[in-house]
Formats: sequence, structure tokens, C-alpha cells
Amino acid sequence: MLTTDILFQQALQLLQQLISTPSFSKEENQTAEIINSFLVAHGVKTHRKLNNIWAWNQHFDPAKPTILLNSHHDTVKPNSGYTRDPFDAKMEDGKLYGLGSNDAGGCLVSLIATFLYYYDQPGLKYNFCLATTAEEEISGNNGLELIVPELGKLDFGIVGEPTQMQLAIAERGLMVLDCTAFGRAGHAAREEGDNAIYKAMKAIEWFRTYRFPKESEVFGPIKMSVTIINAGSQHNVVPATCTFTVDVRVTDAYRNEEVLEMIREQVDCEVKPRSIRLKPSSIPKEHAFVQAGIALSRTTYGSPTTSDQALLDIPSIKLGPGDSGRSHMADEFIYVDEIKEGIELYIKMLDRLVR
Repeated sequence: MLTTDILFQQALQLLQQLISTPSFSKEENQTAEIINSFLVAHGVKTHRKLNNIWAWNQHFDPAKPTILLNSHHDTVKPNSGYTRDPFDAKMEDGKLYGLGSNDAGGCLVSLIATFLYYYDQPGLKYNFCLATTAEEEISGNNGLELIVPELGKLDFGIVGEPTQMQLAIAERGLMVLDCTAFGRAGHAAREEGDNAIYKAMKAIEWFRTYRFPKESEVFGPIKMSVTIINAGSQHNVVPATCTFTVDVRVTDAYRNEEVLEMIREQVDCEVKPRSIRLKPSSIPKEHAFVQAGIALSRTTYGSPTTSDQALLDIPSIKLGPGDSGRSHMADEFIYVDEIKEGIELYIKMLDRLVR
């Protein structure tokens, strides 16, 4: 059995290799190959679809429940504030610098190490499925969503994102709504037309003030924000249409489809969602894995940001080394000790379930 110290050293070397290799969303071919080669070198049978790599533990038993271990290997492009080479994976003062080191390289290699720890162990109560995926940073269609049908039945998932190894037991979903209020054009100097702006104002006020009946124990109410509005062509023409955009952060109290239906019933305008695929997600606080984390002095909270967790229809938790506040920052870094702690805590929590 690989020790956590050996796994940590291997994970650190892998992360340095990944940082040194550009892997912007939709351009992750090289890092996919690095991950695949790393797993194969450890005797793992891998599967690949586009830039997604996945594998199951050696003693996979279809009669047992399966835990998904997922994180992404794509990155955003470096912002203009960088003072370092974003692809130079240097370690200084206990920090590993580089693009994707914190988001989500540290989580990714820690989960890979955790998977290898359990990979060839017989007699576990659960199977493991490791999925290292692409296009997370752009919520793309060719990442986790593409391969979920290939992964078989999953019972719950750990999604690796930087949470300082605290337990994000819920995540808001996201719907962006493009709304159009319809009126009738006319001359502003006469009593003509039906002003679409005034109709839109009524709908906008509803979005500003409405409270959905059910509220999340973690997040409270659903948050709706009107963020863009556009109408009119010239000062003396009553506008026939007024368009506006609403950012809707759906909580785990509802499904996106339910919220969309309720909105359409209430507002007098056309409502078109850009997508309903970024679902709210959660895991019960009573779940054995959450309780295992709490027993190890981990705290629970709700994550306001979206991740690949939104693409899963199973109980899931967002959990990983690193700090979300460092994601996408200039001169991104992760503390080396955070990776070591991440591996150790993943294993300690999972041991309480799988033994």
C-alpha cells in the first residue's frame, strides 16, 4: 500500500508538471495525457473521452455503492496582474506558485492520490470512480457532463474545489434569464402605443421583491438580480419591446425547472433561460461522509459559487485544499502543506465509510 508521504510527494511532482503545461479550457489535451500516463504508470486501467480521463478501482464490485472523486484540470487564462511566469511551478516559502495551482490543481492531485491509496485494496464497502475532467472554468459541455453517462451508477460525489478542507454541503445553482416585455410602438407626443418599459418595470419590481415560499436551511432565500436592461431607439418613439436580464441563484430548496415555471406564472413578459443545466446541489448534513468530516473538526457551509457539482444529480460535497479567495488571482499559489493535509483528510474521512 502506498503511504500518504509517498502519495504526497508524487502528487506534488504531478502538480508541478500540470502547472508547467498550459491547459486553458478546451485546450487541455496535454494535461489529459499527463494525467493518463501518470495513472497508467501506477497500473490503473484508464478511459478517455476528449480531454476527460476516468477510472475505477481494481476490485470494482457492481453490487456495491460507488463514490465519485472529481476535479478539473483546465484553467482560466492568466490575468494581467501576474508578476511571475504563470507556468513556472516554483516553490518558495512553503508555497507552490503557478496558474491552476490552487484552482483546482491541489484538489485534483490530492484526489488522484486518494484514489491510488484505495485503488488496489480489496474488501472495501464502496467502489471508487475517479474522474479528472475538462472545461469546468467555462461550464462547457465537453467536461464532466459529457462523461457522466459513462460512469455508471454513482451514490455520492466529492468535487475537488478549494475550500480549505471545510465542508461545502450545498452549492447555489444558476439560471440566467433573458426577458422581453412587449408593448406597442407609438409617437411620444400623442396618446399612442403601449410602453414596453412600463410593463418591464412591473416585472422588474416583482423580481426585486418576490420571496419564494421555501427557503434553504443553508442559503436562505433564492436571490434574483436584474443586471441588464435595454429599450428604445429614439426619444420620441414609445418602445414596443424592453429586454432585461436576470441572474437567478437557485438554492437547494428548489429545482431549476420549478423556479422557472413559477417565474413564468408570475411575470407578464417572455422568459427565456439561457440554460437550466447548472443545478443547485447539496448533501444532507446527516450523511455519513459529512459526519465523518465533522468528527474531524471540519465545519459545514454553503458555497455561493458554481462548479461541476452543478452537473451532478447525486448527493455531492465540494471539498478540497486551497483557498477559494486565491482562485484566478495574479501569482496564484497553494501552500504545499495544504496538499499534504488534503490527502490525509480525504483518506481519514473516507476510511470511516469504506472500512
